[in-house]
Amino acid sequence: MDWQSIAETPLQSAEEMRRQITEKAIIDSDFRAILTSNPRDAISQELGVDIPDDINVVVHESDAENIHLALPASEISEEQLEAIAAGRCCC
Repeated sequence: MDWQSIAETPLQSAEEMRRQITEKAIIDSDFRAILTSNPRDAISQELGVDIPDDINVVVHESDAENIHLALPASEISEEQLEAIAAGRCCC
């Protein structure tokens, strides 16, 4: 499936990209290992997107004692919004 055709808005697209990455990591242990060791390359290859160098990608794995919850940014800059809309960011 082409990630650009998944949704009509950047926020939906970002959510769909997160879901695609998470689902693949659940079923593909090799991809999960790459995602945890080199998330930028794993995501770029899986989604066919270039992640700008100024965007940090951090992957956390939950376990029995720790649950990680990612909250969206409370404010998104104009540059970040443009990057999301252009498909250059998978926030």
